[in-house]
Amino acid sequence: MDKKRVLFVCVHNSARSQMAEAFLKQMAGDRFEVESAGLEPGKLNPVAVEVMKEAGIDISQNKTKSVFDFYKQGRSYDYVITVCDESQSGKCPIFPGRGKRLHWGFEDPSGFQGAEEETLERTRGVRDKIKFRIIEWLQE
Repeated sequence: MDKKRVLFVCVHNSARSQMAEAFLKQMAGDRFEVESAGLEPGKLNPVAVEVMKEAGIDISQNKTKSVFDFYKQGRSYDYVITVCDESQSGKCPIFPGRGKRLHWGFEDPSGFQGAEEETLERTRGVRDKIKFRIIEWLQE
């Protein structure tokens, strides 16, 4: 059986798309080849790294990647899933090709303000929403 190819896309590829990639690889890596990328790749979000470690997944060595680099390399995907929140929908990259496009909007942890514990708690919430959305998608 050929694995379906999935690309998770967001603006910076620093948190949401990285978490989604990691969860799908963990849950169904035998059925999917999974990557993530961003429009403006930044630095990996350390809070996202921490909350994923709490969930038993180490993304600390991941690199942020550019959706344009993937396009220039001629990559194609069966599913392109954008994970930008609604306020960033205009900036959320579109990956050309024939793959099925899905949009799952999640808040951007890079914009969270406040005390460290509050930021951690809000990022945990995003992590859990991503995890449960992937579980739902796999059951569809």
